[in-house]
Amino acid sequence: MENFEFVSPTHFVFGHDAEAQVGTKLAERGATRVLLHYGGKSAQESGLLDRIRESLAQAGVAVVELGGVRPNPEITLVREGVRLCKEHQVDWVLAVGGGSVVDSAKAIAVGAPADVDVWHFYETKEQTDDILPIAVVLTIPAAGSEASKNAVVSNDELGMKTGYANNAQRPKLAFLNPELTFTLPPFQTAAGLTDMFCHLLERFFDDVGAVPVTDNLNLSLMKTIRAEAPRVLADPENYDARANIMWTGMLCHQGLAGVGRHEDWATHGLEHELSAFDTSITHGAGLAVLFPAWMEFVCDANPARFAFYGREVFGLVPTGDVQADALSAIDETRAFFASLGMPVTLTELGLTEETLEEAIDFMLPTLRINKGEPFGSFKPLTMEDAAAIYRMAL
Repeated sequence: MENFEFVSPTHFVFGHDAEAQVGTKLAERGATRVLLHYGGKSAQESGLLDRIRESLAQAGVAVVELGGVRPNPEITLVREGVRLCKEHQVDWVLAVGGGSVVDSAKAIAVGAPADVDVWHFYETKEQTDDILPIAVVLTIPAAGSEASKNAVVSNDELGMKTGYANNAQRPKLAFLNPELTFTLPPFQTAAGLTDMFCHLLERFFDDVGAVPVTDNLNLSLMKTIRAEAPRVLADPENYDARANIMWTGMLCHQGLAGVGRHEDWATHGLEHELSAFDTSITHGAGLAVLFPAWMEFVCDANPARFAFYGREVFGLVPTGDVQADALSAIDETRAFFASLGMPVTLTELGLTEETLEEAIDFMLPTLRINKGEPFGSFKPLTMEDAAAIYRMAL
């Protein structure tokens, strides 16, 4: 097991009507004026925002609002949030939504106290402890951003999508009510399940040997996702299935599932460039396409690790041929994503041989900036390797 540091400051309020406690919990922590940050129409039309406004009003907490967060959140709206926080002396940022809203809220919380443009932190990765406290009402379990140290933001002007990691931006409060996820469309549910599963794959496959305590937690979470995925897609209002998925999604990216390991994160880097090239591509869908391609490309570095994964997660029976067992595990991974309704080729996402080459020319320069070269820990990759993986995924 490698040396590690682990921080987990998030206070979770989980279960039926968890969001009703927003005002009370924030007031207890000294909040006087919050930025209520959200995405599109669903939170408003469902009545969720009205319930949260009422909870805050009853607790005497003033509200400044900023909606309009898109998937793959963009720096322009973040800058507007920073401006509002400075102008109105906001002391908490409250995100209502999924990972995109939470990541946008984190960026605002980082930028609001700063005397430099918020993009500076994403560009330089400079650490700061001067960050507004963040609370989350989660509506889409997927990214795990409700408890993680990470946030990813796009800069359309620069054609970049990049992340910023800082333990000080982990949310202080997270309200998780599985009922809020009942009306998620099947595709969004499936994309979230895929993202969770890939968070675990990024941690399970690296250059560190066995770390049993971490590996067994990781494998257990993978098996939970596999078990609950068909239940929730068949019965979207199954509270227990939604609850298991919501809590699993947090555990997949909180950091606990990777302690003592180096972690890889090559595939997330590849996907971030893909969805920066085409912002209509859902992150989970991009991962469903790219992860099996990455697996096939790097498998020869440690086929026994893949074979072990196949036995533990998919119940594959060893054949005595480790390479064949590893490839079977990759096939099962691709089939699992397909069973959720996810695409498994870039062609399904609208790319052709010609447009893929255009995309590669667009993606590799910013991939080099974001990830460096080589990148990844399971098998260090060059830009030529990255291009090969994209082509394998077509």
